[in-house]
Amino acid sequence: MKILKNIKKTIVIAEACENHFGKISNAIKMIDFAKKSGADYIKFQHHIPNEEMLKKVPRSKNFSISLYNFLKKYSFKIEDHKILMSYCKKKKIKYLCTPFNLKAAQELNNIGLDMFKIGSGEFNDLPMISEILKFNKPIIFSTGMSNPMEIKKMYDFIKKKTSNFAFLNCTSEYPPLNKDLNLSYIKVLKKKFQDIVIGHSDHTNNIYSSIVAVAFGAKIIEKHVNLDNLNFGPDKDVSITFAQLSELIKAIKIVEESIGYEKKLYKNEMPIFKWARRSIVSIQDINKGEKLTEKNIFSKRPALGIPSYNYYKLLGKKVNKNIKNNSIIKYKDII
Repeated sequence: MKILKNIKKTIVIAEACENHFGKISNAIKMIDFAKKSGADYIKFQHHIPNEEMLKKVPRSKNFSISLYNFLKKYSFKIEDHKILMSYCKKKKIKYLCTPFNLKAAQELNNIGLDMFKIGSGEFNDLPMISEILKFNKPIIFSTGMSNPMEIKKMYDFIKKKTSNFAFLNCTSEYPPLNKDLNLSYIKVLKKKFQDIVIGHSDHTNNIYSSIVAVAFGAKIIEKHVNLDNLNFGPDKDVSITFAQLSELIKAIKIVEESIGYEKKLYKNEMPIFKWARRSIVSIQDINKGEKLTEKNIFSKRPALGIPSYNYYKLLGKKVNKNIKNNSIIKYKDII
């Protein structure tokens, strides 16, 4: 696939995570809302808790219950993902999924997942990544919790196997402090890894940092989303509504259209140019043969005569006719 090559328009991924809380009906609604919002992808997660973790793992502040128990209760089975994949095809929105263990990845590959998203927790998991690379499919990697050395190490490792992958800048705080986002690091990643797509996985509960990320060159944006009346899970503090997602996508389009590297006088600026720029004008009556001085000329609007940046070049030159006060000086008036 060429999805991760030469991306022109920013790809927006609506991360549904487990905000469906185990109900296909909720997931269907999320697909519908993602499509309506203008997202390119809706992404789910495939968890097989026994393959993924021990029953007792340290609990972070964003979890009020055991993660193992939460996933046991709310995670979809592969049959559910097959239904969602089919529905996405019907709705003409791309389906994406993150496997959190090798068996989950194999199951997704078997039902035809055409691109993988790997979360920050698995980014450095060489045994798992090695096997997924064998599927020979595009992969998007989040780089949260990784230092520059680890990111470069993984780049070198992955690059030996494929060039069809992307890195997402990411801060794995739930939600992150603004000072920890370091959005300018997107520019660093783009400069360091010029042959791959760089994006941003955003765990804030607003749309602002994603807008900045696009302005800094991110070509993929991943945002957690939730249904308005369902926001109590471990991702509640990092999710936005679909209404916010719509606003984000509108903002991204504006940013993309606004980014440019050329500076010139545009056709639509010309009407403004004529009245806003300044010309050299007389500020008192000037007699024929008289020299132009700081006492008899200065700059005023409109820009219908000699540009005001030529003011100092005119000083000391003589005029060939009588010029009344508040008249635009023309080149033909100068001897």
